[in-house]
Amino acid sequence: MRVMRPSRGLATRRRASVAVALGPLLTVAACATAAPQGQAPAASHRHHGTARGRPGPHIDALAAAEPGAAGAGTGTAALPLAPAHRSGGPASSGPGPAYFHTLPPGAALPSGAQCARWVRAQPIAENKGMNRAYNRAKGEPVGPGFLAGDAPQADQVIAPRINGDFTGTTGEILRWAACKWGIDQDIVFAQAAVESWWRQTTLGDWEGNGCPPGHGPGVDGKPGLCPQSWGILQNRYPYEQSSWPGIADSTAMNADTGYAIWRSCFDGYETWLNTVEHVGTYQAGDEWGCVGRWFAGRWHTAPAQQYIRFVKKYLRERIWTQPDFQEP
Repeated sequence: MRVMRPSRGLATRRRASVAVALGPLLTVAACATAAPQGQAPAASHRHHGTARGRPGPHIDALAAAEPGAAGAGTGTAALPLAPAHRSGGPASSGPGPAYFHTLPPGAALPSGAQCARWVRAQPIAENKGMNRAYNRAKGEPVGPGFLAGDAPQADQVIAPRINGDFTGTTGEILRWAACKWGIDQDIVFAQAAVESWWRQTTLGDWEGNGCPPGHGPGVDGKPGLCPQSWGILQNRYPYEQSSWPGIADSTAMNADTGYAIWRSCFDGYETWLNTVEHVGTYQAGDEWGCVGRWFAGRWHTAPAQQYIRFVKKYLRERIWTQPDFQEP
């Protein structure tokens, strides 16, 4: 039986980054908060299943301000189910690519070790001081069946690559994940800004159940509630339990897990997306469709499209380079 992993609805996924970006436009209190230093974020597939609630006012405001941004994602044209990844990836030589672009479905992906060498050859200064302890922590492999809801190839060729085996600055970690999973690095930078303002300390999706070990209702500061979503990509614990506590303790594990899931979608392994509410037909090769599905758990539905527009807005602005984003 296919396991469907529910995702957060727009109205319940207001992030600290949204509050910073939109400030007075928000009419509902943000649900994301900063975790105490040293507290581990949890692992989760929060991006499958039914989105809850309607779009929040912060997304509505962005959409209204940018009518030209509407419509489906503009990533690579849709392709059939991709073949399993070849091992190895590009040969190692010199300082590596100056920029990591999206690699097509089934492409040979570079190893985490190769990406680490390339990223460290072009250092990025730390701009999120609160992440330092998390940036020094490595992750660990996930258990079998981590991508059990997807086509079998996902657990055979994608899940075994997840390990969070990198340390560096926050920008370097995000660039490492982009390299390892073959996704455009600026999409990664922009999406992480939307999710957490690049803060691994971010907690979200406060609920009365689905709590990770040691973080029962009330432990993290909200009586009767616990955070289900953790870290720089806001991975959701109830649906990513075998990656806990790595996605909480390690920025690299959080990003590694998040973009492994994106790659499973991009390679065409999330065929369940055609069995639930969807707009158009899910197929491999739509990078923006897979970004939107992280948020909505659905394929190019209205909540997914609003999230895509928000990420694209931050990408156009290069928000991570702006002065008010810097917290060294």
